[in-house]
Amino acid sequence: MQGRLSSWLVKHGLIHRSLGFDYQGIETLQIKSEDWHSIAVILYVYGYNYLRSQCGYDVAPGGLLASVYHLTRIEYGIDQPEEVCIKIFVGRKNPRIPSIFWVWKSADFQEKESYDMLGISYDNHPRLRRILMPESWIGWPLRKDYIAPNFYEIQDAH
Repeated sequence: MQGRLSSWLVKHGLIHRSLGFDYQGIETLQIKSEDWHSIAVILYVYGYNYLRSQCGYDVAPGGLLASVYHLTRIEYGIDQPEEVCIKIFVGRKNPRIPSIFWVWKSADFQEKESYDMLGISYDNHPRLRRILMPESWIGWPLRKDYIAPNFYEIQDAH
């Protein structure tokens, strides 16, 4: 079943895949990594002026990684803002997604956290770096195939 935004994207020839609705009735869409930046700009112009959250997760050991964006359309005089969830799946060998920092500045630390924990690289992010783990840390702690060292000191030896 297509939602309102999915129908609008189809009408304007923008490629995506509808993933249905979540338990709160929020429409979920899958966008290809290479199409994400242009669609993000279009969504901002369409009225999705607030990035509520961005997160990442490991779909399965050895499988895909996902970057998830929750966007909200906030307008004066509207009691219930319109929301959408965007998912972008990338391979784990070279996970690259265009940064949307220049569209929604609130993506700054959220994309840094996804990079730090999962190794998803956000192209054109102005200051992409680790923020939770030391710069010298080896590996991506939230990947399902990550092998945790027995002691933190082992990481310092590298």
